[in-house]
Amino acid sequence: MDRRRFLLGAGILTGAAGLTAIGIAVFEPDSRPLALVYRGPASTEGCPEAVAALLGSQYHVAYTGPDEEYPLTAQSLAKATLYAQPGGGSLGPAWRKMRDHADDIRAYVRGGGNYLGFCLGGYLAGASPGFALLPGDTDQYVGSQGAHLRSTSDTVLTVTWRGVRQELYFQDGPVFTLNTGAPATILATYPTGAIAAAVTPYGKGKVGVVGPHPEADQTWFHDAHLDSTNALHPELGHDLITTTVAR
Repeated sequence: MDRRRFLLGAGILTGAAGLTAIGIAVFEPDSRPLALVYRGPASTEGCPEAVAALLGSQYHVAYTGPDEEYPLTAQSLAKATLYAQPGGGSLGPAWRKMRDHADDIRAYVRGGGNYLGFCLGGYLAGASPGFALLPGDTDQYVGSQGAHLRSTSDTVLTVTWRGVRQELYFQDGPVFTLNTGAPATILATYPTGAIAAAVTPYGKGKVGVVGPHPEADQTWFHDAHLDSTNALHPELGHDLITTTVAR
């Protein structure tokens, strides 16, 4: 043992304890894995923050995008355990803002990274247009075959998540149409039986996508004048995250 190093380390620990004892805050670096959440023109205010809150119990969360702590580059993505694309506006305008980052995002996931897509982020995981991370594509659930929902307004929708009926906040989210036989973990289905949440491989990485909003908190329901009774389910969001990062 290097006694000098040991004594120095002990001195640092003693000093830190002493500083704490006299009321001086001692900040230790966050050693948790890094999760990057996109925040920028392709997201809607409140959506990145809700995803960040969901991730915050397990990850050191930082935002990536224009004017954020991390620019959305290959170098930033290389530091992250996962990248999350939150909800936003319409797919077409969002894709025009994100397409310059598509190659970096694909390379990141292909090399072993994790992509999480919530609502618009789920649409963007598809191919027409999108990052083409799924073994298939996406489409609107509203108006899809067998769907009784005809409005794109905010609502509460019942899905079946791992065999249990659950109510979730929903606003014009995607349905995921995966190729026959494609490897996938289906987490949730819509009332029509179509896929509402899934995790699929992409290269050495994983892609987790969800159409409804398990990250939605009470403020979302309040602002949309919706009843949140039995519809707040962050644990389902954690299920999506855990399943995506599992190896």
